[in-house]
Formats: sequence, C-alpha cells, structure tokens
Amino acid sequence: MQWKSNSQRNIQETPVFAVSLVKPYFQTEEDKFPSRKKNPTPPEIVEVEDSPGPVKRIIKARKIRLNGKDQRQYLVRFKNQIADKDKWLAEDAIPDGHLHLRRFGASRRNEQSHQ
Repeated sequence: MQWKSNSQRNIQETPVFAVSLVKPYFQTEEDKFPSRKKNPTPPEIVEVEDSPGPVKRIIKARKIRLNGKDQRQYLVRFKNQIADKDKWLAEDAIPDGHLHLRRFGASRRNEQSHQ
C-alpha cells in the first residue's frame, strides 16, 4: 500500500495496484439466477418381470368370482424361488400352462385314488 498526501494536512489511504493484474469477471448462470436449480437426472427405468422365472409346479387351485364370472386360479411355484414367492395366476397367465395343468390334474387324481 502506498500513501498519498494531500496539499492539506490530511493523509488519505489510497490503494494502488497494477491494472495489468485485473482479470475480467464473467458471471455464471448460477450467479445470475441463484433461485434456479438444476434439474436432477431422472432415475433409470427398470423393467419389472411379470413372473420370477420358469414354473416349477402348480400347488393348488381355487375358483373366484371376478366381474360376475367364475374364474379358476392356480397357485404357482417358480423354479429357484421360495414358497413366499408363490403367486395365484389365471390359466392363461401361466407360461406353458397346459403342460403344468395336465400334471396338476394327474397328481390330484392320483391323490384321490389313494385315499
């Protein structure tokens, strides 16, 4: 800092520096508009599978009433899944349903004939 004296007896403090050291100031969008926030990136879309895998077997059958019509549903167990993952599905929603239903019907007939 340098001192500059006035002709009057007052001494004033005046900073002096080289103008070549001054850099231009550019205002960013964040500085201009602080209330604006950047949009967060949207989460990735994850596709959910309808069934957890191939069907292992059909365990039970039930008849329910939907929209005034009786509908048969089957409790399906999937391969490599625990019993908590079993689902009640309509016949047309079971992959390879006709094969599994044939096995299920045969096993029920065998159980009834052994009683």
